[in-house]
Amino acid sequence: MRRFLFILSMLVLTVQSAAAATRAEIDNLFDLLRIEEMLEVMRDEGIAYGDSLADDMLPGGTSPGWQAIVRRIHDPEKMGEILRTTFDDSFADADPVPLLEFFGSEIGRHIVEQELEARRAFLDRDFSDRAVEKFRAQEEPHDPHLAAIDRFVSVNDLIEYNVSGALNANYMFFLGLAHGGAINLSDEDILREVWATEEMTRTDTRDWIYGYLMVAYDALSIAEIEAYTALAETPAGQALNKALFAGFDEMYRLISLSLGLGLALQMEGETL
Repeated sequence: MRRFLFILSMLVLTVQSAAAATRAEIDNLFDLLRIEEMLEVMRDEGIAYGDSLADDMLPGGTSPGWQAIVRRIHDPEKMGEILRTTFDDSFADADPVPLLEFFGSEIGRHIVEQELEARRAFLDRDFSDRAVEKFRAQEEPHDPHLAAIDRFVSVNDLIEYNVSGALNANYMFFLGLAHGGAINLSDEDILREVWATEEMTRTDTRDWIYGYLMVAYDALSIAEIEAYTALAETPAGQALNKALFAGFDEMYRLISLSLGLGLALQMEGETL
């Protein structure tokens, strides 16, 4: 499963509120969130996913030609451009100051480091499987640390956002296969196929999110998780969450479309 981010006219700029984010502030925010490093991890996730797709759907499995296509699709610079354009459109009127203060603080830097390191660790499939199994085995509502994580997930609506992104990406992947001639399905057929996976997608997404956050936030105190959650409840925190998910959703939609089309062409012996 894929896991799933402005240019304004001078007239608009003249009527923005003083709290609206400037380009420099968003640049700074992306630096503090270490977005470039996260995109590199997502590239590596995409390459592994591409091999899995080939093994499942191409007669000869993966190949140097297919891997080159997957790497081209998962170009971190292009991924970043898609993310940034959509993010800027969504975040333009938000106040970045509380976010810059939090993520520039010691606790903010520590949280971002933990999230990034956990995502890197999850590149190891055996590690991620063990983390998910640990969550399933240890899930207890009365555990204070897990309860703090649960509230963080709820405030950020992480399950719904991720399920929506996964279903959108799956739809675009099937659309690419259809446009490439690998399958003969109408839009309505594709929608039915995608929605048929909604329950399984929700379960897998929930387990992955909690398994990942239990690893990422293991070194955080309950107070630190609660401070992060408090930020997420603010208008700035909500704007950040919405803009990031909008950006990553658009990024994965385009990647998935390209993967579906590329895979269909590989089945026909052609290349993108």
